[in-house]
Amino acid sequence: QVQLVESGGGFVQPGGSLRLSCAASGSLFTIYTMGWYRQAPGKQRELVATITRGGSTNYADSVKGRFTISRDNAKNTVYLQMNSLKPEDTAVYYCNADTLRTDLLRGDSWGQGTQVTVSS
Repeated sequence: QVQLVESGGGFVQPGGSLRLSCAASGSLFTIYTMGWYRQAPGKQRELVATITRGGSTNYADSVKGRFTISRDNAKNTVYLQMNSLKPEDTAVYYCNADTLRTDLLRGDSWGQGTQVTVSS
């Protein structure tokens, strides 16, 4: 099995910053693309940003220029630096990883989610 554990969520005022982390562990052979998704109340889960193993990134238009995704392959960890936060960024943020396990099964894993609240 593969476990993803997120940390770093919290409450911040508009214009503030937060940094999310997500560490993968378990029966891992390789982690391919990692990413962050978010789900606001009453809305569908949406992509925030993804990063390939080689470091290529993709962002939702709504966060371009404000959020930065990065990863440390040696630590099996992905980060999301969020700057200039807006109230509309309020959501539960989920980590995702496309993994190849040691039993050579490939699959999608999700973290439990971390709440980010942006409010004055």
